[in-house]
Amino acid sequence: MESGSHGPSSVDRGIAERLRTLRQERGWTLEDLASRSGVSRATLSRLENAEVSATANVLGRLCQVYGITLSRLMHMVEDDFPPLVPHSAQTVWEDAKSGFTRRVVSPPARALAGEAMEGVLSPGAQITYEGPPRAGLEHHLVLLEGGLHITVDGAPHRLHPGDCLRYQLRGSSRFQADATAGARYLLFTV
Repeated sequence: MESGSHGPSSVDRGIAERLRTLRQERGWTLEDLASRSGVSRATLSRLENAEVSATANVLGRLCQVYGITLSRLMHMVEDDFPPLVPHSAQTVWEDAKSGFTRRVVSPPARALAGEAMEGVLSPGAQITYEGPPRAGLEHHLVLLEGGLHITVDGAPHRLHPGDCLRYQLRGSSRFQADATAGARYLLFTV
């Protein structure tokens, strides 16, 4: 999604800076990263210059290449955090193209591995991740509202409000919200 005439948001600028830093820390060129991620060099350049907002799919691919979770990337975008983060101060990121909104719920702590995020998918919205950011990443997903079809490593699951799906990511995953109700869920990673 293009960053409108008002320029990129502070979150988009922070993501752009962090993505550039992650690539440079590894000594990779844009061509190297394009080859590893399957994201075009032109798109990577525009992301790193905050000319466009990243989609969930693209960030998922990049996080996979870097071996980090999307929540961890969002924490890296921010500076220092207090142990309590009020709802109004939690980082929110929206991928309007796919109908996905992500709220980082956990107070961020670089020394701790566990994270919690809230995901909201518009009715019928679908997100596919080609692989985990880190093999064996443990997820606990609790559906709060709506309905959600999740496919993890080829195994389909249908969740209803209150259901919890616990799994480890080793391959691809797909989230598809109910066509009429959408989905709102909490995802805990370890």
